[in-house]
Amino acid sequence: MEVIAGWTHRAFVIEDASCVGEARRHVARLCSERDWPEVDAARAAIVATELGTNLAKHAQKGQLLVAARDPFGDIEILSVDGGPGIADLPRAMRDGVSTRSTPGSGLGAIARQSDFFDIHSAPDQGTTCVARIAPASRAPAAPTARGGAAYAFGAVCVPVRGETVCGDGWCVAFDGERAAALLADGLGHGPDAAVASQEAVRCFAERPFADARESLPPMHEALRTTRGAAVFAMRVGAGDVAYAGAGNVLGRVVSGTFDKSLLTPHGTLGLQARRFEAMRMPLPLHATVILHSDGVVSRWDAGGLGPLLHRDPVLLAARIYADFSRGRDDVCILALRPTPSP
Repeated sequence: MEVIAGWTHRAFVIEDASCVGEARRHVARLCSERDWPEVDAARAAIVATELGTNLAKHAQKGQLLVAARDPFGDIEILSVDGGPGIADLPRAMRDGVSTRSTPGSGLGAIARQSDFFDIHSAPDQGTTCVARIAPASRAPAAPTARGGAAYAFGAVCVPVRGETVCGDGWCVAFDGERAAALLADGLGHGPDAAVASQEAVRCFAERPFADARESLPPMHEALRTTRGAAVFAMRVGAGDVAYAGAGNVLGRVVSGTFDKSLLTPHGTLGLQARRFEAMRMPLPLHATVILHSDGVVSRWDAGGLGPLLHRDPVLLAARIYADFSRGRDDVCILALRPTPSP
């Protein structure tokens, strides 16, 4: 069994070229703290610079999201924007192609310097891309869990603007053909909210595949010394989803032909929660399970997300973040998808 406690992204709003340097310096600091070789730190800095420069020159409402994925030994850089999108993406990926009289080497350079790179763009939606960089001495990070290829997952976790820690937290676990996940939203935001959500993550990580009647009551008691948290816990396997929790963390199962919300009772673990019974539903083929905190609007439109359902799940999470965040609270989005057997 493998348990992966989630990471947090730092968001950089890219309004003009002067904003790019802050993101680049943050990436350099992450590399330095992890003793990366200079050549790999330079690659990461190039990726951050090129992605940020593209946003400053070509995009509206652009953001870079940066996280050190320590369980994988890499740095993940996400780029999201609100348009106008790239009409001919294959052509834009070729060196020397530009729409703004610039050298046009950005996307090609990003792909070459990254160990993993994926991008999606639509004229009516904007552009979303992910780049991951790891030291050359380590294996390139894979988009699936290290414990096996039965599931792919991705997450975006961003504190509200002005805070340095996120009051939302998440965790995933894998055991053969089974997966489990938790998303916790500490009440409010800031350090005290983070203490609550991380306590929920700690409790979940001890027994991620336990039945809700066994795992949630001890979590409820452990959170009594905190301000409390809304939680959503689920187990996926054998063609179904079992889920339980309390509060306003929401789940949703989406495929090209299916869309169903997963709701849990009202309450707050650590303060007031009454029911700890798991609910079940069949998991349709090719479906993705999405969990999100109330930093995302509750009724978001999945209609334009179809092309992302079979890509790296972090692209889906990043697009939901870009299009449906409320902008006044911490945001956490976790996307988990079973991968077909070879």
